[in-house]
Parts: sequence; structure tokens; C-alpha cells
Amino acid sequence: MPSASRAERLQPDGHASRHVDAVCAGERGDAMRALRARKNPVRAPFAAMLAVGLAACASVAPAPSTQVPTSARPVATLPDEAPQGALVVGRAAPGSRVLLAGRPLRVGPDGTFVFGVARDAVEPLSVVIEPADGAPQRIDVAVRPREWPEERVDGVPPQTVEPPPEIAARIREEQARVAAARERDDDRLDFLQPFVWPVEGRISGRFGHRRVYNGVPGAPHSGMDIAAAEGTPVRAPAAGIVTFADPGLYLTGGTVVLDHGFGVSSNFLHLSRIDVRVGQRVEQGQTLGAVGATGRATGPHLHWGMNWFEVRIDPLLVLERGAR
Repeated sequence: MPSASRAERLQPDGHASRHVDAVCAGERGDAMRALRARKNPVRAPFAAMLAVGLAACASVAPAPSTQVPTSARPVATLPDEAPQGALVVGRAAPGSRVLLAGRPLRVGPDGTFVFGVARDAVEPLSVVIEPADGAPQRIDVAVRPREWPEERVDGVPPQTVEPPPEIAARIREEQARVAAARERDDDRLDFLQPFVWPVEGRISGRFGHRRVYNGVPGAPHSGMDIAAAEGTPVRAPAAGIVTFADPGLYLTGGTVVLDHGFGVSSNFLHLSRIDVRVGQRVEQGQTLGAVGATGRATGPHLHWGMNWFEVRIDPLLVLERGAR
């Protein structure tokens, strides 16, 4: 729970104006008492000086704030900051309405809500909590920047780096299907389960790093690559419902998307085998398929990506959060 001092830091300008009003009120009272006590001819000049001083006090009072009101007692649990690529889980009072930069978030019966921090996010994330029985409060979550080194990947099929027009159209259609699967917004709380590694192995590619394929700059890496032998079972890192399963996508090969609720999902790419079907519920540790090298791959490995709707998040940060 954020401390009272943090909530005070979040007060709009009205908080400062209350302090100024109190100081000016004190000065006003002292000056008036001094004026009544004086019995000499300088009373008129002194009164004029007093009027000027009181006018100055009035001039420092700010205009009414247009910010969302905040209270001294926070109405939600949120971190002060979150790194780029993080999955942020918060909790508000049950029955609250929660918005992220004006976007309504799903809120669970116990007040749980979640959102992702984009890789390239820079500005603080503004979260507004609207309790059922109180005034709204805004909490700003600072974004902690990360370093994004360059990764060079050579030896991939040239047609996957600079595909001809007909292949590019196929890739766009396949990616649109995967994106549609990530739009699911169930009220399941599977994402609260501590995540586990879907396969054991060396990390051969990290989230967010700038990729260069065969010398051609590409998009930042959208997940984490784990090197493992072909055929190694890939297991569900947390429970969920399968929303996509296709063994033959052009870039990602055998692909599975597993939805964990509230817009949080995992994707598993380059699979040599798929053992689940769309609509199936799987539990943590259940086999989804097997490691392969299908699609744009130079060798067998698992690409594990995670999303909050369209926002890509770092699976390694989710693993670290569950280990705490």
C-alpha cells in the first residue's frame, strides 16, 4: 500500500493553496492585532502597508485545479514505478472503476486489475481510480527505462527477411489472426498464478533487443528465446485457455496462444508439434507441444512471448515477479 507521504505528493495544486491560505490567514491575524494595538499617527501608513501585504497573499492563491481530485488516503495498491515491458498488477477497493490513460480496465471482484507497460513507454502511466463510495484519485506510475542492445541473427532464409509481395500479404493475414486471439478479455485470474519456465534451457534471445536479420534491421524482439533440443516438451507456464493453434504460420511456424485472463496471454512459436486445440483449458505444467525450428528460425528453440492485449511484455519480468 503506498504511504501517506506518496499520496500527499500526488495532491493537485489545491493542496499547496491550502498551505498558502493558512500562512496568509496567520499573517492577516497578526497584522490586524498589531494595527489595533498601535495608538500613534502612523496608523494610516501602516494600514496602507497592511492592505498591500494582504493583497499579495491573495494573489498567490492558484486558480481552481482541473486535475482529478486525490485523497490523502490512497484507494489502490500500485508500485511507484515499473520497468518498460512489465506486467503491473494493482488492487483497488471492490466495486471501483479503474482507467489507464482514459482506457477502462477490467476489475475483479476483489478489486484486482492489470496492465502492461510497453517497451517504448517513457511518460508516467496515469491510473485513475473511481471508488464506488468516494472521490476519484489519480496515481501516476513512473516508467523505468531499460537498455536495448542489438542482436544480430544471421543465416535465416532470405525470403523471411525481405518477403515478396504475395508472402508479405500472407504474413499480414496471419498476424491479424494472432492479434485477434489476443483481444480476449475473460474474468479469469490465471495470470495471478506464479509463472514457471515453459522449457528449461539457455536464454538465446531477450525481449526488446533490436534485431538485425542477415544484416537487415528488423523489429525489436517480441519475446524471449530459450534454446532447447528439438522435441523437448513445452509446458504451460500458467493455466489458461487456448485461443489460437496453427502448425504452419510463415514466420512463426507452429504457433499457440494461451489466454490467462484480463487480456494477458502467452504465445509459443516455432513448435515442431502442437498437442492442444482452440478452446481447450490447460493447467500449469500441461504439455502444449514440442520445441522446433519451424518458421523463421536458425535452429531449435522456443520463442515465448507475452502480451497484455496489444502491448508486448517481457516474460522474464513476469517470472521474476512470481519468484518474489
